[in-house]
Amino acid sequence: MSKKVVTLGEIMLRLSPADHLRFVQANQFDVIYGGGEANVCTSLANYGLDAYFVSKVPAHAIGQCAINELRRYGVHTDYVARGGDRLGIYYLEHGASMRASQVIYDRANSSIAEAKVEDFDFDAIFEGADWFHFSGITPAISKSAAAITEAALKAAKKAGVTVSVDLNYRKKLWTPAEAQAVMTKLMEYVDVCIGNEEDAEKVLGFKPEGTDVTKGELDLSGYHSIFKQMKEKFGFKYVVTTLRESHSASDNGWSALIYDGQEFYHSKHYDIRIVDRVGGGDSFSAGLIYGLLMKDCFKEALEFAVGASALKHTIFGDFNLVTKEEVETLIKGDASGRVQR
Repeated sequence: MSKKVVTLGEIMLRLSPADHLRFVQANQFDVIYGGGEANVCTSLANYGLDAYFVSKVPAHAIGQCAINELRRYGVHTDYVARGGDRLGIYYLEHGASMRASQVIYDRANSSIAEAKVEDFDFDAIFEGADWFHFSGITPAISKSAAAITEAALKAAKKAGVTVSVDLNYRKKLWTPAEAQAVMTKLMEYVDVCIGNEEDAEKVLGFKPEGTDVTKGELDLSGYHSIFKQMKEKFGFKYVVTTLRESHSASDNGWSALIYDGQEFYHSKHYDIRIVDRVGGGDSFSAGLIYGLLMKDCFKEALEFAVGASALKHTIFGDFNLVTKEEVETLIKGDASGRVQR
């Protein structure tokens, strides 16, 4: 029987200039739909799980476009409420080499930002569910979105559902003080905590020593210390981080680290030439969820997550559209990129 996974968040309209043009050069934009938890849900549906996305979108054509895009890739949209005035928008300018990518948000007063807890029947939503995933982006959208997230977490725990979080700090949405005030109290419901070094510091107040991704430097001993502290404070089953060595906007090193309370495990490392970085972390979260549900051990789960997310960086758009077979081929050692005939 397939596993049921639920994610909660905002799906947005992404507008970006083609061919690495700057905003000021663009006369038209590529249209993409995506957003943290929607990206996770799409990956999980693509891997064959019963993936349900919970959100609210406007009851007009653009809202329907977002729903259609999810359905196109097999995501269940039964729990997407309709109403409100607008779908959130973000503008993405793709960076290259030493020029960083840029994001501009236009998401204030979106349908999910103004949604209410009463819009969702969480007891029904979590009936028969195996896993619930959310990110730190959703509570940052608005106070009502934070209340919805907390209500979902309480219902998930009541139903005995495993819960994961991607801490996902966004400085354009809230301050570290605001993030810690909201997110710290939500951690009591979390079993699997995912976050990079910035997330751990800004959202939960833990900072690894000796790490500077802007210089492409990583010191795993710093993570060992904060992982132990995080597990001791919040009782997580697993603490997980992606390890990004940002050599430039075009070239990154990529691996991950997981801690189960006894053992630290560092995954295989990949050197990535980036096509589209957006959604890379979401594809990792999805791969980890799939792996922890379907693989024999947490080490295999981590390797699947890292391989899946490495491949996502080569795909344009928010969604990771690789198959399980492609991920398995990569993690078995075939990174040649040769034409398959």
